[in-house]
Amino acid sequence: MSRINYDAMSNAELREYFLKHRKDEAAFQAYLNRINQRPLRIIASLNDPDFDEKVQVAIRQKLEASRNGSNQPSNTALEPQDQD
Repeated sequence: MSRINYDAMSNAELREYFLKHRKDEAAFQAYLNRINQRPLRIIASLNDPDFDEKVQVAIRQKLEASRNGSNQPSNTALEPQDQD
């Protein structure tokens, strides 16, 4: 049996491979490692007065990117609310 080179796969290829081979724990780990290497992009904090608008813009951008064939998943998150 030949060893699969996950590093040679694009993000989309690795994702598709894992979805087809869900029991391949090495593929799952490789995909998680790759996702965790991407920087986290914070779009808004919970107490931001423009929160709704910023979230809607981010959603529109993600939809537009998917329509244009960009299969790159992004690490987008909301900033945690400060605890007083």
